[in-house]
Amino acid sequence: MKPLTPVLPATKVALGISFFVLFVALWSAVTFSGWVSPIFLADPLKMLKGGYTLLTEMGFLVDIGMTVWRVVGGFVIAAAIALPLGVMMGAYKPIEAFFEPFVSFARYLPASAFIPLLILWAGIGEAQKLAVIFIGSFFQLVLMIAVVVGNTRRDLVEAAYTLGASDASLVKRVLIPGAAPEIAEILRMVLGWAWTYVIVAELIGASSGIGHMITDSQALLATDQIIFGIIVIGLIGLASDLFFKWMNRRLFPWAQLGK
Repeated sequence: MKPLTPVLPATKVALGISFFVLFVALWSAVTFSGWVSPIFLADPLKMLKGGYTLLTEMGFLVDIGMTVWRVVGGFVIAAAIALPLGVMMGAYKPIEAFFEPFVSFARYLPASAFIPLLILWAGIGEAQKLAVIFIGSFFQLVLMIAVVVGNTRRDLVEAAYTLGASDASLVKRVLIPGAAPEIAEILRMVLGWAWTYVIVAELIGASSGIGHMITDSQALLATDQIIFGIIVIGLIGLASDLFFKWMNRRLFPWAQLGK
């Protein structure tokens, strides 16, 4: 094992699965042995039974669908605005100088702190939850995209100008294609953050969603259902993460060399 040395795909999968196996084994050991009370931590079998009850008797699939819709909706809106703005900020320094101070300021504001205001402005409907995800994702996306575009290799820029490229074609044919693989990685990472924002939004003033189910289960001390909801979030997030990685490999194969 050497630093930065890639591993075989099969070895990578085996190592990843082995961690989950060890995690479940440790969880089973501390719960089945009685070291931890079931009130505080349900065992894996009880968790699965609670999850089955949620899915078959309590309409949890609807809650999952609502949460996924909120995450995707808020994130797509944020990305649709952040992508062009981030590219423009990275490409044109006057635009960056105009927007960057406010974006840097706003990205430190916790999205959850806006929930009381958003409930006051938009009520407790879907607009409020989409707005929380938008606020939590948008400013991070803008700044990260601007940095990536602004770090385009200067030799490529000079070569493009030498070959007669205009400013517009430079942005379209050099800056955007050069930054595209890293922008895709940024979208993948920020989508993971969006999941944390939606659960926070659903913990307050929601009548559906995974976060709402977790809140109801907390009142009943149903740790099996709480854990099942958390695991579902992780599984959906893992699936979306793997999908993004697969898409990135298909769209930008040259960026995967050496990984």
